[in-house]
Amino acid sequence: MPKIDETVIGFAVYEDATEHIGISEVTLPEISSITEEISGAGIGGKIESVILGAIEAMSLTLNFRTVTNNAIKLQEPRQHHIDLRAAQQQKDTVKGTTEVVSVKHILVVTPKKLNPGKVATAAAAEVSGEYAVSYYATYINGKKKLEIDPLNYIYYVNGKDYLADVRNDIVNIG
Repeated sequence: MPKIDETVIGFAVYEDATEHIGISEVTLPEISSITEEISGAGIGGKIESVILGAIEAMSLTLNFRTVTNNAIKLQEPRQHHIDLRAAQQQKDTVKGTTEVVSVKHILVVTPKKLNPGKVATAAAAEVSGEYAVSYYATYINGKKKLEIDPLNYIYYVNGKDYLADVRNDIVNIG
């Protein structure tokens, strides 16, 4: 076990090359496959079948320390292109060194909800925004590792697009 992932050193969130200062925490989308319960002749019970590349709706949560212009801007009822960049720390146990791993998440989101938080003296307001995600990709050290684009039938993981045949079959039927 030569490398151990340790922590996120720091991160920044951008939209249209403008940094969104004031974000304290981000909850990335959960990727949950759509399933169908299968039963019938030839099956001794029921099984849950995972539908190839079909996912449940995804959402992103951005937490801000206070109400900011950027928190309000992200409530504009349109698509927002979000670029989340993180520096993660990794320990190389063989060399005895600490390395930095670059992770970038690209998301296309539309606002769903804004919680303006609370107002208290000398305290964070704990503002949060929730956003519907229609596109999500992750790059590690500049290499695409994950891309989920339900509107274009893309489900890409570690160099393979699992919906390429589906896209081809839909486009080339006949």
